[in-house]
Amino acid sequence: MSATSQFSHEQLLDRLGEVAVRVGLNIKPGQQLLITAPLDAVPLVRRVTEHAYKAGASLVTTLYADDETTLARYVHASDAAFDTAPTWLADGIARAFREGAARMAITGANPTLLAGQDPERISRANRANSAANRPAMEIITQFAVNWNIIACATPAWAAQVFPDLAPEDALTALWNGIFKASRVDVPDPVADWKAHNARLHARAKFMNDTRFDALHFTGPGTDLTVGLADGHAWAGGSEEALNGIVCNPNIPTEEIFTTPHRSRVNGTVCSTKPLFHQGTLIDDISVRFEDGRIVEAHASKGENVLHRILDTDEGARRIGEVALVPHSSPISASEILYRNTLFDENASSHIALGQAYTKCMVDIEGLTPEQLLERGVNDSLIHIDWMIGSDKIDLDGIKNGSRTPLMRSGEWVNA
Repeated sequence: MSATSQFSHEQLLDRLGEVAVRVGLNIKPGQQLLITAPLDAVPLVRRVTEHAYKAGASLVTTLYADDETTLARYVHASDAAFDTAPTWLADGIARAFREGAARMAITGANPTLLAGQDPERISRANRANSAANRPAMEIITQFAVNWNIIACATPAWAAQVFPDLAPEDALTALWNGIFKASRVDVPDPVADWKAHNARLHARAKFMNDTRFDALHFTGPGTDLTVGLADGHAWAGGSEEALNGIVCNPNIPTEEIFTTPHRSRVNGTVCSTKPLFHQGTLIDDISVRFEDGRIVEAHASKGENVLHRILDTDEGARRIGEVALVPHSSPISASEILYRNTLFDENASSHIALGQAYTKCMVDIEGLTPEQLLERGVNDSLIHIDWMIGSDKIDLDGIKNGSRTPLMRSGEWVNA
């Protein structure tokens, strides 16, 4: 039995698979599903696949990744190899999405797999992969198809999160955290998700009805004004994709989020949790924005990797998302640092470097990329979230020069 539930591990795994399909994807009869997952996720993939076929999926295809073979490239490949990406595969994935396939990503890789590798090689490989995957990424960021991310506990990840526990105990502890955060350890997970989505929708509606011009974050090392894009819209919880299917892109999720204006971000901000990016730890991030652009950036660990991320393209030094999460969220309250963005971003308010979500904009149909830029929508090969919220952060909404308190000490003023 799980330490957090009356259900067995196998039952909870099956419930996670069911929630991922019914709540996360809401897959429709005849729809194909493309899954990416680590090798350790095979038992979860089988549960997801079974529930997808029960829901009417026509074909489920899974692409697996393996830490050892990923690492082998950095150890043994020639230096010239790191500008190469499987464009043929990326093109096929983009075609699948264009033809209506749903997307599921199962996360769980070792967060520090590439920590000892050459940062320049990592940067080049990431840039090549980002360029190859751009067509598929654009379909996802436009929310053209229903998509979902869930997590699978793996031994390497568990050892990073619970280094003081024996391997088997660490894996159990991580699974328990995933099951609880994903809301599958309750009597009726689907009903629980329905109620949770309603709460997030109400919060997003308040922000959309109020139409703030900007947000102002203040706290230790942080004095940041984030202007919001012209025609921005707040979203959170379940949403309707452009294909008409209502889905929950992230399981778990505790955030409401929108599109900032790429040229109206000013001030300083410090990270409140470490960022784990492509196997590298970046900690104690501190940056300064001028007119939307990061002009100064520091980190106590991984600063060289941070600078390489910022040099990816012009949009990498600007932000494409701002998200609000109360400090008392269940993931934050667990006091577990998951070293995984899917979880850690739902413990804290955050911003994202790079590509904006056009789904968080209104009246954009038919606009050119240049017109979207004029509205403040950022454009980049990357989209990387990092955490800026804590119980020491206050937040005000600004409209026509007047301020409205939104959060105090990391909590919503109007709960």
